[in-house]
Amino acid sequence: MQQKEFLFTYEGLKKLENRLDYLKSTVRHDIAERIKQALTFGDISENSEYDEVKNEQAKIESEIAELEYKLKNAKLIDEDEVGTDAVGIGASVKLVDMELNETVEYSIVGSEEANPAEQRISNESPAGKALIGKRPGEIAEVAAPGGIIRFKIIEINKLKAAGS
Repeated sequence: MQQKEFLFTYEGLKKLENRLDYLKSTVRHDIAERIKQALTFGDISENSEYDEVKNEQAKIESEIAELEYKLKNAKLIDEDEVGTDAVGIGASVKLVDMELNETVEYSIVGSEEANPAEQRISNESPAGKALIGKRPGEIAEVAAPGGIIRFKIIEINKLKAAGS
């Protein structure tokens, strides 16, 4: 079975590494302390505090394993290779919704960093797939539940890091 490759911007990879570090250093320690405390309450067969913290420990260990897997299979989007002549992963694209005549801007990122509320769409999403490879002036058609949405590409830029 081929392992999935996870695409990340530098910023997204750092967030993932920071989350993993926090879980391994802080949360694991806190859970170990809570387990010790719960064990002082006596018989673990009837100890709801112990059961609760062990369930939480299992969830955290599962998240740690998932994050480690993603990091092991992470591919960093090379910002130097992100072009502005055609839409690609790591680009910010300014569009006009041709039906509503509204300008919108989306960042094209890997699926792990997608967040539609922040206008960060995955290269694997219907909109992302429709936009990839398009050049300024071209039309991208996106199949949506309400019908086809047509976007005209206005401008393509490299993603800016948050806070810049």
